[in-house]
Amino acid sequence: MTAANYPFVVQNLVLKDFKIRYRNMSLGVLWSLLNPFIMMAVLVFVFTNVFPDQTVKGFPLFILCGLIPFNFFTLAWSSGMVCVADNASFVKRIPLPRALLPVSNVLANCIHMLIQIAILLSFTLVLGYPITRYWLFLPLVWALEVVFVMGLVLATCAIDVYVRDLRYIVDSVIRVLFWAVPIFYSIDRVPARFRGWYEFNPITALTVSLRQILMDATAPDTRLLWKLSLSALLMFTLGWAIFQHLQRRFYERL
Repeated sequence: MTAANYPFVVQNLVLKDFKIRYRNMSLGVLWSLLNPFIMMAVLVFVFTNVFPDQTVKGFPLFILCGLIPFNFFTLAWSSGMVCVADNASFVKRIPLPRALLPVSNVLANCIHMLIQIAILLSFTLVLGYPITRYWLFLPLVWALEVVFVMGLVLATCAIDVYVRDLRYIVDSVIRVLFWAVPIFYSIDRVPARFRGWYEFNPITALTVSLRQILMDATAPDTRLLWKLSLSALLMFTLGWAIFQHLQRRFYERL
């Protein structure tokens, strides 16, 4: 099979992953809509009734700006990390670039991401926030997160073939990151001495950028964009290098 056929292969892998995920589910793709809303409702209730925070206006939108990037990150990472080990027959029997597996897995999760972005933008308009020229930054900041996640998945799915305990480590990291990303609190609450490093987390940078674009009607902070770009490009470069190095012995390990 020539390189010209690879887009066709990726397309079919993406559709296969999307269909299998919701197979035999009565609500199907509606789960992509329900999950962020359920979590948003819980957090809004807690932080408006139990631990009220009067400093943030439009708190439901504030929450969604953090939840949706975090949801994409966690789903793409956790499912992509095992995509090589769980498709051993593909790796051993089909003479195709093995990188197509993690790439198609991340792209399949982008379908869910696009659905949730549509929810986010609709919610923005419902709450009375206007469309501004700064919305033009949205494709850029989301694309940078996809690049970062792609690199992370390339690295970890290759390492997972050799170290199967990695999936449990990643699960613990994701639980910690829920508190380390400013989903239900403002970045301004992070002590100044930690904030610079804190913003190197691409999910934090994207969350803050979304709030600036959608809620503050301003351009994302230039410092945030540089950190988001640097993190994404470094992670993709590192992930690609790790995958290319480790894939040589996939056949022996699977």
